[in-house]
Amino acid sequence: MMQRNLLSVCTLLGLLTACGGANQLTQEQRAAIRQPLFATEHTIIDRRSGVKADLDDAVKSAERGPDINPHFNPERNAYFGDLHVHTNYSFDAFAFGALATPYDAYRFAKGEAVKHPAGFNMQLRESLDFYGVTDHGYFMGVDSIAADTSTDFSKYPFAQIVHDLNAPDNMDRWSLLDRMRSFGLARAIALAIVEEVVDPEETLTITRSAWADSINAADLHNDPGRFTTFVAYEYTSTADDNGSLHRNVVFESSDRVPEVPFSRMHSLNVEDLWDWMDTLREAGVESMAIPHNSNKSNGQMFQLVDWAGDPIDDEYAVQRIRNEPLVEITQIKGTSETHPALSTRDEWADFELVSTRGVGMGKPVASQPDGSYVRQALRRGLEMEAQGITNPYAFGVIGSSDTHTGASQIDESNFSSKLGVLSADAQLRGSVPLGFVESIFVGIIPGQGVAEVDGERFLGGQQNEFGASGLAAVWAEENTREAIYAALRRKETFATSGPRIRLRFFAGYGFPDDLLEMVDGVATAYATGVTMGADLAPNKIDGASVPPQSRAPQFAIWAQADASSALLQRLQIIKGWIDAAGETHEDVIDVACAGGVPVNPANNRCPDNGATVNLSDCSFSAKTGDAELRTVWTDPNFDASERAFYYARILENPTCRWNTWDAIKAGTVPRSDLAATLQERAWSSPIHVLPR
Repeated sequence: MMQRNLLSVCTLLGLLTACGGANQLTQEQRAAIRQPLFATEHTIIDRRSGVKADLDDAVKSAERGPDINPHFNPERNAYFGDLHVHTNYSFDAFAFGALATPYDAYRFAKGEAVKHPAGFNMQLRESLDFYGVTDHGYFMGVDSIAADTSTDFSKYPFAQIVHDLNAPDNMDRWSLLDRMRSFGLARAIALAIVEEVVDPEETLTITRSAWADSINAADLHNDPGRFTTFVAYEYTSTADDNGSLHRNVVFESSDRVPEVPFSRMHSLNVEDLWDWMDTLREAGVESMAIPHNSNKSNGQMFQLVDWAGDPIDDEYAVQRIRNEPLVEITQIKGTSETHPALSTRDEWADFELVSTRGVGMGKPVASQPDGSYVRQALRRGLEMEAQGITNPYAFGVIGSSDTHTGASQIDESNFSSKLGVLSADAQLRGSVPLGFVESIFVGIIPGQGVAEVDGERFLGGQQNEFGASGLAAVWAEENTREAIYAALRRKETFATSGPRIRLRFFAGYGFPDDLLEMVDGVATAYATGVTMGADLAPNKIDGASVPPQSRAPQFAIWAQADASSALLQRLQIIKGWIDAAGETHEDVIDVACAGGVPVNPANNRCPDNGATVNLSDCSFSAKTGDAELRTVWTDPNFDASERAFYYARILENPTCRWNTWDAIKAGTVPRSDLAATLQERAWSSPIHVLPR
């Protein structure tokens, strides 16, 4: 299994920073680091009995009975959460000054205020329904132990780089250089293991303790029927060119869990991660991996070859979709739905893009769009099916935040980004001008740039591209681990860029036009059709006398605005299909417009509804737009012989982006080279329509 892990030293050791200094390694060190530093462990802990069990002789315990929940709804409720959250157990979050523990993160999600590393309070307007702390499995918890000078581990010379890093007198912007240097700790530890200065078991012991504490925090705060927590972590792999291949691994239950999370120190090859997950699954430990930031993968997240560079075969495809039924479509580091270079006829394809990747300590470089975005991956899946290969990209979608402070950052008007102390104020986020001293200080630090805009100096780099996104949403019978995980597994999921927009999406044959007005409309849709994330089998009606419209499926779409956000502007269908020649296509179709205005049949677009934003105070049109948009739609260009997918996208009226809010609060003019407004949105998981 591990023989597939043949990667460069830079890839293994490069984190957010460079592999600077790698050319100083000896040939022996290079050869050693190309091999896994940690042996794969298959030990699991039965937390109900507290007894460790090896997978070779593990016996699945009796299933726990269902929790009693008076809010059980067979027609399912919408629940909102975040499955991408980092705390002080993550090496990078700790470097950014994170003090929040997993316990703090769950308290925040339940509505309590928690402290930002810079000292101010962070609090949600409304509590979330579910939350999953996903600290990096890679050296989990090690940085905080190295920084604590009372520990034995801190006595290693390489640990001095983080000593007292998050002491109270070091939690300000002037600690920037120290914090950037601290990323070298992980590389130093890896080299110390290679050189046998450090026993791998020493760091694994720290990680076991942090992982066990994270599990305990999840169990302590799990409250069936009211608030759900998930045991989870991030598997952080990168390609040779530093393309992001990261995944969050989410476990169905905490009853039986691995003793140590599988990390990049076991293997950088995600196929080895899937092998590990499959082995756990055989012993009754169910989990899924959720890729994120494909936008920063430099074309490698959804490529057409496997890790070894061979064309994807059916075995690879089956294993991938079994372990990765979902993808994270939006988060702080950008939205990965599509890109203007890939979707030239989609006017909204440029939403919250972060289309660069970090390479070393230098400035970010462009990330190749081809192979990096979700919509194109859905189309590539159709091509593979046409070749007789299982579709590895028939995934559903969620959003999440990737916060590194333990606290979801989803509010444009109160956004503190993800970098803790390094994004604690508007200057550091690049939204208001730097002072003279700050601009000189930032300018001399590798990887940081100063941008000249309208005669003012601003922080450059990726910070100003980050977005206040996003949320994961599911339709589930009740707010429990069992019900929400089942929804994730069947892909009855949707994503939002932050607001709590509710989105339903069904497909079926013979839906009545008034389905969404019927008292039992939802029950009828479930009984006679399929919902988001599912496959719709071909219509069995045959005969030349049957009207073409009767052969086509109906799509029932319903969206409800977040009462705390803007009204809805338009409801869209995104269609992708493959023709008889094997070419894939896509189309964006408006299917419902605010105010009941008809869609223009010439271009399938709603007319401009006149929604405006006042950039002096961020007030917006309160009477333009709808609180709900819904329709039953039939594709006029449906061809029953073609394989296709459809997903729904809902757009709000424009509102202020976070950088405009920053400028208004600071009493400055909004930076002219950044988008002043945005249209928040939600995306459904696709429905796949199978051909005759």
